[in-house]
Amino acid sequence: MTEAYIFDALRTPWGQTALYEVKPVDLLARVLEGLQRRQPELDLKQVDDLLIGCVTPTGDQGANIAKAALLQAGWPPTTSGMTLNRYEASSLEAISLGAAKIRAGWAELIVAGGIESMSRVPLGSAGGALGFDPGVLHRVDYVPTGISADLLATCTGFTREELDAFALHTYHRAVHAGEQGYFHPSLQPIYDQNGLLILDRDEWRWPAMTADLLQAQSPAFAELGALGFDQMALHHFPAVEQVKHLHTPATMASSADGAALLLLGSQQKGKALGLTPRARIRTATTLSLDPAILLRGAHQAAAVALSMAGMEPTDIDLWECHESYAAIPLHCQRMLQIPADRLNVNGGAIALGAPLGAAGAFLLSTLIDELERRDLNTGLATIAAKGGMGVAMIIERQ
Repeated sequence: MTEAYIFDALRTPWGQTALYEVKPVDLLARVLEGLQRRQPELDLKQVDDLLIGCVTPTGDQGANIAKAALLQAGWPPTTSGMTLNRYEASSLEAISLGAAKIRAGWAELIVAGGIESMSRVPLGSAGGALGFDPGVLHRVDYVPTGISADLLATCTGFTREELDAFALHTYHRAVHAGEQGYFHPSLQPIYDQNGLLILDRDEWRWPAMTADLLQAQSPAFAELGALGFDQMALHHFPAVEQVKHLHTPATMASSADGAALLLLGSQQKGKALGLTPRARIRTATTLSLDPAILLRGAHQAAAVALSMAGMEPTDIDLWECHESYAAIPLHCQRMLQIPADRLNVNGGAIALGAPLGAAGAFLLSTLIDELERRDLNTGLATIAAKGGMGVAMIIERQ
């Protein structure tokens, strides 16, 4: 079977407010243009497809933004485009699908990643049964992700102090990484139509987080739970006496704007075009669990990916677990016995924010850059997604 390789990875800075003026189609088009500049030997006519994850494909992000961005960037009309949604894991799934097509011999060169402009298209704007249909929600005791995060923390015995400590650690790591330029290799600065710089580094929500600031935060989901969602959770898990509302706005990812892309291909096509592989995709998996406690998918998907590859957790040099809520990476760390100095070593979405459709591509770009910087070999990226799903991928440096 043909192997799938990663030849490049790049992303925009994550914006809290600065990227609001940039339309999502332009944001994605500028990363496509950046890929052209970084890989001048790339023959665009030989790119088979653009696979883009987007969690809220409506409004400015509606229809097929992948194809729209290709046309906006001036790519050949022969390049196909597809937009897909697997919630937070959308871009990781897009990359996995691209790798699968390459491994099957159905494509030789694919660009895959994600886009989300959450300042222009807020989460939930697209509606849908899993957000607003009571009949569907009550059928399986489906609760909002914040309630599920607190339920996960409750069931696993995490304390508010542990969640705060993890968040403080990730803030400090992310700020250090930004100051030292660890994110720079993958960053694509964004300019306006007049060539003036809009943003060339990640825009921080809290650039100077402290333990006191964390302790001062109020629970984010207590009021939502009181509307009846706590009772739904307890109905599904009668052994739990109470949902403890432990997550705060500072121990969960904030909304952000951004786009990220990876260039994938076969070894043969890479050689023909003079592309240098940076990593090989060793294995990837997607699974789904009980949607009532929908945020356990990260560690389960990681465990399956390891089993598929014939590896143990100790074989992984660096881990990236998406930080939708602090309980998720902590749970993944506990279940797989991941050393703290190997997990999210440059921080994550709690500090940087999360353009949801691009979250997985961000994890992989960060993972590849850091493996190269440290001269390490293996990395695993994993995401727990809404609906009880999880996606994980293992890569090896080349």
